[in-house]
Amino acid sequence: MKTSTEHALTKVPEVTLGFWLIKIAATTLGETGGDAVSMSMNLGYLVGTGVFSAIFLAAVIAQIKAKCFQPFLYWTTIIGTTTVGTTLADFADRSLGIGYAGGSGLLLALLIGSLLAWYRTLGSVSVTTVSSSRAEAFYWVTIMFSQTLGTALGDWTADTAGLGYTGAAVVFGGLLAVIAAAYYWTRASRTLLFWAAFILTRPLGAVVGDFLDKPSNVGGLALSRYTASATLLAFILTGILLFRQRAARAAH
Repeated sequence: MKTSTEHALTKVPEVTLGFWLIKIAATTLGETGGDAVSMSMNLGYLVGTGVFSAIFLAAVIAQIKAKCFQPFLYWTTIIGTTTVGTTLADFADRSLGIGYAGGSGLLLALLIGSLLAWYRTLGSVSVTTVSSSRAEAFYWVTIMFSQTLGTALGDWTADTAGLGYTGAAVVFGGLLAVIAAAYYWTRASRTLLFWAAFILTRPLGAVVGDFLDKPSNVGGLALSRYTASATLLAFILTGILLFRQRAARAAH
């Protein structure tokens, strides 16, 4: 018979190459999907945030209540964090007028605060220790903050810093390559490297998403947000089916 810890851990996937490919696609979908609702549908950032917040909360509740790891539910929740992260960051940066730098600073503080609260409460922020509902709540709150930060950071790098979508993608892709090298060739903390990579995949997805759907006169490909979102969703579904999703093992 499995213990409650084992049941909880079966809801957290093993971190593999397939995990990262799906994660990047999900973050890109968060950008195109969020923009499709808030901009293409003309609902605005606040209404879009409300819509995606409801989806995110419903998915998190279902994820926490689930008895075992369910890949489609897990990735639905991840997509929920990316879409709400997009509209929330855009609302803070543009509607509230605090700007990309201000939004990035605020969200970085919230992310660090979430990680510190998680560590002080449970003693570890490793995904292999997510063995209770409380740990899983910290996990999803932290992920939501990281996704929102990634949106603001990606926009700041591409627009304010003047690197453009391609330049920003190269920067974030290069940083992820450095993290991958550190994983394979150093003894750096695996927990630190995981969260660094997890955070950086979001701005990478943000700038790639903008590159796909923004007008050509600002450096984008001017693709339909609906078409781009549907294509990314199809890729994610295919990835879930092709890359066997296994549960992460408990830390002993």
